[in-house]
Amino acid sequence: MPKAKYEGIYRSIKQRIEALDYPYQTLLPAESELIREYDCARNTLRRALADLTSDGYLQPIQGKGVRVIYRPVGRTAFRIGVIESFRETAARNHLRAVTKVVSFEPTVADERLASQSGFMVGEPLWAIERVRYLDGKALILDCNYFSQEMIPGLTAEIAAGSIYDYIEKDLKLRITTTKRRVTMDHATTRDRALLDLDDYDGVVVVSSLTFDADGLLFEYTQSRHQPAYFCFEDTATRRRQSQSQGEG
Repeated sequence: MPKAKYEGIYRSIKQRIEALDYPYQTLLPAESELIREYDCARNTLRRALADLTSDGYLQPIQGKGVRVIYRPVGRTAFRIGVIESFRETAARNHLRAVTKVVSFEPTVADERLASQSGFMVGEPLWAIERVRYLDGKALILDCNYFSQEMIPGLTAEIAAGSIYDYIEKDLKLRITTTKRRVTMDHATTRDRALLDLDDYDGVVVVSSLTFDADGLLFEYTQSRHQPAYFCFEDTATRRRQSQSQGEG
């Protein structure tokens, strides 16, 4: 299946849903109509629709078609169940993104950081602080730790762009899994100095452990968010329960 063909169909339908050309709760055009419009094979279209379903845009209805279930969230949406770079999230939300590196230095994992992250005590790391701006407002403070062994050659210049681009395109490392935890925390002096918190005294904290295709930890990050501008969304499905488990 030509990857470019599938991705083009995926992007086109996604954009039309977000632009409300296909409004919330309406059915998509029939499969045969979409196949003619995109001049594609049935499997190519179905793969694009399957990924849009996984991303929370569509819901197939047996015997009826495919219903649009996407609704604009009104705030910048950070997806819990998807690994995205900051640039990718900003582009999806149609926002202008700027990253400023506040600090960049080599360090080693002490006992406290090792217990939080899963890195080994004494493991060489890159310690990075970055402030993320969206449409001119300082809204995220990223505190990143990357393994020096797994991510060699990292620089402040790379950190000001996209570390994930460097990892995937230059180092050819596959980023496969992230484990996340979302909590609330009081704003620290550092948060107040670097972020546009307005009247908020708290931040939303997303702590992430990210692994490569071999299951090796290469990143621990704590992202501290200005709460007014963000919501965190995911798409979940209920697993079918066996009859032996009874009714709930």
